[in-house]
Amino acid sequence: MFLMARREHRLVFKNIDVRGYTRDIACYQKHGGYEILKKGLAMGGAAIRDEVKKSQLRGRGGAGFPTGTKWSFIDPAKTTKPIYLICNADESEPGTFKDRQIIHKDPHQLLEGMILSCFANGVKLAYLYIRCEFTEGWKIMEKALEEARAAGFLGKNILKTGYDLEIYVHRGAGAYICGEETGLIESLEGKRAYPRIKPPYFPAVLGLYMCPTIVNNVETLCNVKHIVEMGGEAYANIGRSNNTGTRLLCVSGDVVRPGYYEFPVGALTLGQLINDVCGGIRNGNRLKAVIPGGSSAKVLKAGEVYKIKEKGLDGKMLDKEVGLEDLRLDFDTLAAAGSMAGSGGVIVMDHTRDMVECLANISAFYAHESCGQCTPCREGVLWLKKILGRIAEGHGREDDPALLKEVADRIAGRTICAFGEAAAWPVQSFISKFKAEFSARIARNGSASRHDTISLLH
Repeated sequence: MFLMARREHRLVFKNIDVRGYTRDIACYQKHGGYEILKKGLAMGGAAIRDEVKKSQLRGRGGAGFPTGTKWSFIDPAKTTKPIYLICNADESEPGTFKDRQIIHKDPHQLLEGMILSCFANGVKLAYLYIRCEFTEGWKIMEKALEEARAAGFLGKNILKTGYDLEIYVHRGAGAYICGEETGLIESLEGKRAYPRIKPPYFPAVLGLYMCPTIVNNVETLCNVKHIVEMGGEAYANIGRSNNTGTRLLCVSGDVVRPGYYEFPVGALTLGQLINDVCGGIRNGNRLKAVIPGGSSAKVLKAGEVYKIKEKGLDGKMLDKEVGLEDLRLDFDTLAAAGSMAGSGGVIVMDHTRDMVECLANISAFYAHESCGQCTPCREGVLWLKKILGRIAEGHGREDDPALLKEVADRIAGRTICAFGEAAAWPVQSFISKFKAEFSARIARNGSASRHDTISLLH
């Protein structure tokens, strides 16, 4: 394990789990903490925004949207309204546990990244939105804020530059929907976390309190500090084209060494991550499937061939067919394979896993977490849970796999936010790739003819 750790490229995780490193501000400054803030304040906001654009940093929360582009939607010199920044520390995607490592073990790195990002975008008031279950993380961040204020890194006239900034921690109610940026904003305003319709409610235009708002997640904001330190072009040289920098990966499931790791984006294939970094499939079992970006990402099946595009020696993009274990862990390759890098939560399943049970478990989670605003999601996700529960309990019907796909298809793309896709994509992909397993389970327990939808769901 320690041999593999030396092969990582730890940037955001540089101080995580280092012997003797503590999360207090004295230790952070001893290791160079807040020196980059001084550099950034001297550079000016426009220069920081330019470096972030050059870095090609893509958001690490799930969608992978370019951070510099998101920031460019707001012009601090032109807006007459206050600009807000929100750090999304909700981290509620199943299979994802990276951001909490930063909060628990290196909170001042996050604060330094937030302060730099706020300064770059003319923000005077920012919020760190954290889910209420992270009780210890909330206490740690409150203490870190107190230390930063006492040291002059927050508050009025930061480091005597004339720049004022305050950051507050806001505890959410622990709802998955609050990971969606507009649902988070509604919650922060004290309302039910119903996501807003986009357009017109793009956060950059009508965000918190109907003012321009930037929402970035923990890992993304931490990277801003390193971009300012090394420069955007140097950061862009880490990783691959359009997939720059490092990525925090959280590996769970049927591997020998589950855990959290940091590598340049695209430096590893799935096979290298599973076999070299994580010690292979546990108990000598065979790989069956991988969900590469948290539970909402589409599942990928071992033994299948995936068509991707890869740059050749002459720089031209070439069509290529690869197996699951040869897929590179970057945004574009995983998208081309029909899934997504998402939140970096890699869930590995071996050949002993019952895919009916796995999908039933995932769908139960999404049925519980639907906010209920959109009818296709409110009703459809509950139907998915009931149908899958019926199959898992041995009462499945012959055409249940087709019914599951039909319901999922009628949810995806028909809801206000992406929760519909988050609930539908696992069903679509599991049924597509493991239909025989679902049909076999139904046949083994006997099947019934199809009745109307209402009777099927009781």
